Amino acid sequence: MKVTRGGLWSVWLYGLVLICFSLYATQMLPSFKDEIQRTPNFNHNDFSDVGNPKITIFSAPAPFSGSAGARQSLAIRSWLALSSHIGVILFTQDPSAVSFASAFGSRVLVDPSIDFTFLRTPFFHSMMERSRAFTTDISVFINPETILLPDFVSTINYAYKLDHDWFLVASSQNVSYFPFHLDDSGKHWLRKDGKWMKPQELQEMLSQNLLWNHCDDRMLMAWNSRNVPLHNAVLPPFLYGKGIHNHWVINEAVSSEFRFVFDASLTISSFYPNDDEHQSILSVKSSSFSDAKNKSWENVGNSHLGATYGSLFFHEINYSSLVKLVKCGGKYLFVDITEDIAYTFMDQGLNPWNRRVLHSSTKKKNMACVNYIKSQERVLNCSLRDQLKDLAPLEFPFSLESLLSGTADENKTIVLAVAGYSYKDMLMSWVCRLRHLQVTNFLICALDHETYEFSVLQGLPVFRDPSALSNISFDDCHFGTKCFQRVTKVKSRMVLKILKLGYNVLLSDVDVYWFANPLPILCSFGPAVLVAQSDEYNKTGPVNLPRRLNSGFYFAHSDGSTIAAMEKVVKHATTSGLSEQPSFYDTLCGEGGSNRIGDDRCVEPETNLTVHFLDRNLFPNGAYLDLWQKKNVKKACAKKGCLILHNNWISGRAKKLERQVLSGLWEYDSSKRICCRGSTVLN
Repeated sequence: MKVTRGGLWSVWLYGLVLICFSLYATQMLPSFKDEIQRTPNFNHNDFSDVGNPKITIFSAPAPFSGSAGARQSLAIRSWLALSSHIGVILFTQDPSAVSFASAFGSRVLVDPSIDFTFLRTPFFHSMMERSRAFTTDISVFINPETILLPDFVSTINYAYKLDHDWFLVASSQNVSYFPFHLDDSGKHWLRKDGKWMKPQELQEMLSQNLLWNHCDDRMLMAWNSRNVPLHNAVLPPFLYGKGIHNHWVINEAVSSEFRFVFDASLTISSFYPNDDEHQSILSVKSSSFSDAKNKSWENVGNSHLGATYGSLFFHEINYSSLVKLVKCGGKYLFVDITEDIAYTFMDQGLNPWNRRVLHSSTKKKNMACVNYIKSQERVLNCSLRDQLKDLAPLEFPFSLESLLSGTADENKTIVLAVAGYSYKDMLMSWVCRLRHLQVTNFLICALDHETYEFSVLQGLPVFRDPSALSNISFDDCHFGTKCFQRVTKVKSRMVLKILKLGYNVLLSDVDVYWFANPLPILCSFGPAVLVAQSDEYNKTGPVNLPRRLNSGFYFAHSDGSTIAAMEKVVKHATTSGLSEQPSFYDTLCGEGGSNRIGDDRCVEPETNLTVHFLDRNLFPNGAYLDLWQKKNVKKACAKKGCLILHNNWISGRAKKLERQVLSGLWEYDSSKRICCRGSTVLN
């Protein structure tokens, strides 16, 4: 009994010593706060141990000039300094970006082939779609002024090893004072006096305030590039850098549940210098093009898009509920603070454990990290639902006069299209084709409010007809209908108004497909000559026969003779029970063709305006040579040397759309709301 009693006392004393030693050792371990403020070493080859995944960073910079250009340059150089396996794609049409990118060889490419507004603001949804064309392991979208530190590499390194499809978000911090820059090699940060600075200084500067503003629009997004989509919804045509698109994508990624979505704000040091020019959502009332084009009407447009297309405002995400990626004791840990659950990466995947089943000191320390995260978390009053409760009507801050001055070419020439909502997709196909041909001097006259709002959201230069029509039929507004007659008369009125403002006008219906830019030929006819497409269908014979002037494609100079003649056409059309097309011919060429000169001209005697009917091989109508019935319409037109092809001489909107789509002369992907880019892939 004495021996047994002595053994028990020995075991008890030994256990007590071990407990005391464990408590002492635990106190000596660094706290989680110390761990999170520790800066990793600048190692530019962090990816070499994980198979060197290729990272492509996508962004859309402003012009590289002034203070904005300097901030962008510093940010992009900070990205490239992190790893030799990082490449950068800049979506922009500005020439200064090409000059900037040339210094970095193939590591920085400029891609202008996405969709832009007429003010050259890039479309975010087009950027996202275009990014799919690049071969990469990890895709990253980031604001062009956001600076990254090396913990971005280590975080991406860890995420890349996850045996899951994942989507990472990280908020950036605003720094009011940043007196540091990179040396010429782009590898070392220097003080203002030119001396090297310790990496810890940058980290300490950021760690002084651990409040991440999820309401800010400069969030970083990254994902592993597999075949699994980010979300199930179709991205609306958001404008890049206007605030709503990041929140929409994150919300849809969480809701779709295709990927593991987590917040890496605590493990990625990203920040941007203070920018007083970065404005919140504003309304604009200015009518001046030069003033209004720099305002924030686009923010309002993005807000309307979010409210219209997204589930964001019905199932708005709470960023505090996102799983957080943290680094505790030198190891990465996923933390769900709403459930008090942490996840550790194991060879077999994500291994969950719960706070209520803890036995080891390691798990206790990990839960201390969880508690620390909870203590740092803030409930941010940034509900987009609350911000956008009372959206103002979506209106352009541009008058017709300001649009003309801002979009006309050097010859004061405008391409005008008039469209209603039933032809919105054909309008976009027409616009995409003009963009492809680099024709930017076009305007849209909207026949109804729906077309006007649609065009604003698509970034088109659009204005409303002050005498806007009502009750425009969606399906029954083709040739011969009362609706068609009313719609066509708008065109001649708007052309006359623009001519009187001093601009030449090429009126083109949206069902006219452009193979090339016809303006150089059309402008060459000179003043006092109206050039128009012939609607004659016979292969031989005169092209100026009675009522064969097509008022869906013609060019008019802004001169006295043309304006006077157009006034007569508009006056005749107002009293006619037909469309405006007969008014053009009967007024300019005389009833029955009494003013015809030869086989291809007319001369209006009172105004001395010459009407020239265009060569049908170059400007064929929809019935000439049965081109639309050819097996390969594009090849047949190329053989004839066509500049345009009119999709007329067919009855009904649906049949017209079907014919153009099946022919391959279609430029708009309505399912993705982007211009078609063909099969070209950049690597």
